[in-house]
Amino acid sequence: MRVLAAMSGGVDSAVAAARAVEAGHDVVGVHLALSRMPGTLRTGSRGCCTIEDSRDAWRACDVLGIPYYVWDFSERFKEDVVQDFIDEYAAGRTPNPCMRCNERIKFAALLEKAIALGFDAVCTGHYAKVIKDAEGNPELHRAADWAKDQSYVLGVLTHEQLKHSMFPLADTPSKAEVRAEAERRGLSVANKPDSHDICFIPDGDTAGWLAEKIDMTTGDIVDETGSKVGEHPGANAFTVGQRRGLKLGTPAADGKPRFVLEIRPKENKVVVGPQALLAIDEIRGIKVSWAGLPIAEIETGAEFDCYAQVRAHGDPVPAIARMLSGEDGPQLLVTLTDPLRGVAPGQTVVLYQGSRVLGQATIDAARSLQRAEL
Repeated sequence: MRVLAAMSGGVDSAVAAARAVEAGHDVVGVHLALSRMPGTLRTGSRGCCTIEDSRDAWRACDVLGIPYYVWDFSERFKEDVVQDFIDEYAAGRTPNPCMRCNERIKFAALLEKAIALGFDAVCTGHYAKVIKDAEGNPELHRAADWAKDQSYVLGVLTHEQLKHSMFPLADTPSKAEVRAEAERRGLSVANKPDSHDICFIPDGDTAGWLAEKIDMTTGDIVDETGSKVGEHPGANAFTVGQRRGLKLGTPAADGKPRFVLEIRPKENKVVVGPQALLAIDEIRGIKVSWAGLPIAEIETGAEFDCYAQVRAHGDPVPAIARMLSGEDGPQLLVTLTDPLRGVAPGQTVVLYQGSRVLGQATIDAARSLQRAEL
């Protein structure tokens, strides 16, 4: 096949490209320029998509003997990922920019261009697996190494996108093996630190970065009964589950810490309460998509058993889900058998059956049955 290898500049994508070459595919490497700040460099493992990463990707392609290109997707990234991140926070939600980047950049904009240029598949260094069913339809599954599994952030991929996706690291038992393989292949990124944090906020100060993008207005912090217990400098600077930095003027009656339960941007209020009220039993999701062909129960609206995961490295919990008809389109209702803490609107819920990813939805509402009784 003609394969376009997305080269991030890290060890995973370099080894994935190497395996695609070794498998006999006609491989071309491409690095996505997602920032118009060419002077930006990494700080250890913080950030990605920098000039340093571009050079590392070029070196890897040189060792592999494959063509290398840099494609400028900075405007698309700014609009579809960065601005979306700002807009979601301004609306009081907690977005996942990695999900948006996979959905709109790596497996939408990149794949569209790849197909237009005659490529059969896009290869990435994600730890996930595509398996074909008896009829040849692709399914997305967890990687062999669950500790490194990245199927959660790929839950936004559609049936058509999965047909053109290649994940050569799917069956690799550990990241240590990937690094050892990179060393054997003479790839200079063998010991390069993994990137983490949000790539366009490399210093990790999300609140400070948002303060320059969103108008912050002081307002009230109230408890779960509606009583004022403090003031905040801007509701958008808080996230559900947050404990530190609340600076409450009125201590809790039981003397225990309080946590952010809810953000109400229209009222400019932050609601706090005891940790027990962070336990979420029910999730409603919008912008629903299915990773591969949907199972029969989804088509009929019947309930189905599954596991729900709301963070990239969070634990999946047993749940019962079904589709609903909403005023603004289809909704996903997920009832959790085991409550999850700190679930916030804007996050993504990904559903699994065994190792298979069924699909995902953006959380629009999260409800605590215990709180509803108070």
